Amino acid sequence: MKEKLKRPLLFVLAVLPFAAVGGYFTGSYAYDSYTPEVQQQILAQVGSVSSLSLISALQSVVYTVIFGLIGYVLSERIGLMKPFRFQKQPLLRTCAVTAVLGILFSLDYWTFGSALPEVAALYESGLLFRSFSNWMASVFYGGMIEEILMRLFLMSLFAFLLWKLFFRRQSHETIPTGVFVAANVLSALLFAAGHLPATVNMFGGLSPLILARCFLFNGVLGLVFGRLYRTYGIQYAMVSHAGCHIISKLIWLIFL
Repeated sequence: MKEKLKRPLLFVLAVLPFAAVGGYFTGSYAYDSYTPEVQQQILAQVGSVSSLSLISALQSVVYTVIFGLIGYVLSERIGLMKPFRFQKQPLLRTCAVTAVLGILFSLDYWTFGSALPEVAALYESGLLFRSFSNWMASVFYGGMIEEILMRLFLMSLFAFLLWKLFFRRQSHETIPTGVFVAANVLSALLFAAGHLPATVNMFGGLSPLILARCFLFNGVLGLVFGRLYRTYGIQYAMVSHAGCHIISKLIWLIFL
């Protein structure tokens, strides 16, 4: 029992510093993205931006401990967990995929931004790529903690439940590929849906086109990250998620 818990604990301890940093800057960036009225309400409740950031960091750490441990155990149980190290060929393939994703994601300004003035205004404000807090939150919280929550935990949980509900007589070595594909689709859809509150906050509401934008970008990215997790390991999904943010922000910095 102790040996089975050793690997999950070591994994969680390794990512906890990144969770704290990502959570801290997520709180700071979230504050910057709110309207002045909402900012005043937040300050009235927590006292300062630093307090808000520390609360956010604590939440991130708690999420990482709980969902990281459970996700790791589930991943091992269904045969998805790979050795937590990088190999040359998978890393090169991941980087190539990430470069394509980052370029496609950066086109948001020139595609949806041309049809939605509120999207164009968001980019022209520079909040998404000129803010240090946004960079840190995107790389560490988005790239690592969201992958722990959405892929390592949620996708693994869906796969485990589908296995037990429909294929319980089969060993984990013979779980049908369709189970993992379905789990990936479900987690990608929830990953996209999880961005709806932030989308509403940014744009003040939802229109059919804004809703389509949210599910298109986040859903497709989620599917790719899930495939990388299933094929190579959760660390490659983390690298791709963080790298996608870095590449798209660099493009915006250069061209906007």
